[in-house]
Amino acid sequence: MFEILLRFERSAVSFSPAVLIGTGLMAFLLGLFLWIGGLGFRKILVAILGAVTGAVCGFFIVGSNIVAVALAAIVAVVAVIIKRVFIIILAAALAVVFALIILIGPYIESLLAPIPINQTPITKPALTVSVRGSLKVMNTYALDCFNVIKQASAKLPLNKWIIIAAVAVIVILGGLLLWRLTFAFSCAALGTMLIFAGMILLLLYKGSAPVSRISHSSSFYLIVFIAMIVFGTLEQLLLCKDVKRQSARKKQAGKDEQGPERKKDDWRNE
Repeated sequence: MFEILLRFERSAVSFSPAVLIGTGLMAFLLGLFLWIGGLGFRKILVAILGAVTGAVCGFFIVGSNIVAVALAAIVAVVAVIIKRVFIIILAAALAVVFALIILIGPYIESLLAPIPINQTPITKPALTVSVRGSLKVMNTYALDCFNVIKQASAKLPLNKWIIIAAVAVIVILGGLLLWRLTFAFSCAALGTMLIFAGMILLLLYKGSAPVSRISHSSSFYLIVFIAMIVFGTLEQLLLCKDVKRQSARKKQAGKDEQGPERKKDDWRNE
């Protein structure tokens, strides 16, 4: 995966600052929201995640913007109707993507020629690409990344696909038995990923080559990534209480407090 990201890093230095700063801030803020409080805003997030999932599927699988918009609306409505099922499927898909990225690394490297990082320093050009041109380049890189992953996936042996399937089954069972934990973990994982993506885009604007730095210390950043997911999951489970349960408890407490008074009133009426 680093080979694809390193190529993007070298192209991004010529992007419009508005694209890098705008997309970077949006990704970072949305990721921070998911990472800290995703569990507390489940209804809104389910609709948003459904729309994003439909748009991504329509764009990458079908390759049509019109279909992407239509699927975004349809999946958003379906996600709200079958909230728990959608979250379990989304969590399983997210786990499959993470497992696939980890296992597919060597096969992606065989498809792409390595970039000599130390021999090709990144220099910021005098002229930058327009906003529309920058978005087109980002669109092209996203499609290229999807195609490379698809080609590398075809080379995966059966035993690695069994591992990926086992990860998906474990997440699905976890979602059926521990739904709040699965939702919190999914929000924390997706939020952490967006935070990293947003910070990378913002640092690319500064010309500090964040992908190259991460590739040199991948073990350290992997530990940070996992630690952020664990912290975000625990924080949401502890602080984002279930609103329905709290309201039910308040109603029950109110009934218990009013119970004796109602009995006295009934005795007087008799």
